[in-house]
Amino acid sequence: MRDDPTIASADAGFPVGGRFEGLMRKRAMQNQTDGTSRTGRFQLRPIGVIRSSIKDRSKAPKQGSEGAPDVWLEMRAFAEEALDGLAVGDEIVVLTWLHRARRETMKVHPRSDPERRLTGVFATRSPDRPNPIGLHSVTVRKIDGRRLRIGPMEAIDGTPVLDVKPVRC
Repeated sequence: MRDDPTIASADAGFPVGGRFEGLMRKRAMQNQTDGTSRTGRFQLRPIGVIRSSIKDRSKAPKQGSEGAPDVWLEMRAFAEEALDGLAVGDEIVVLTWLHRARRETMKVHPRSDPERRLTGVFATRSPDRPNPIGLHSVTVRKIDGRRLRIGPMEAIDGTPVLDVKPVRC
């Protein structure tokens, strides 16, 4: 369940502590038009999950261009028709929820190099941050029904996917 959440919840404008917490039932998606509920909370509904040969966070490259493999993005059934118009060769941006990130981290040594000075996470690409949203620029290699072969991508197996957007210049 943790690697395949249905809905994540957070107070609008404020992060919630813990790891991708606040799993709610699908009925919670009955929102106002702005995506928030009457209680001022919003929900993220993952559209898919990453299936990767990278199983351990410590084995993941820092960036996709640094030796990351191609992965499968397995879309959920409800999102299948949203794939219409994507084609092999397209460049896309995949937004993920870095479900194993440490949300309390505010400063890091960039690229995990202790020789570099501590820097605020908003000035780095660290996966550890208050709202651990991953941003991955990848190429569509293959489309097989609800599955996209994409890459290169440094995300670990089981990473929830929040959205997919085309790269437009």
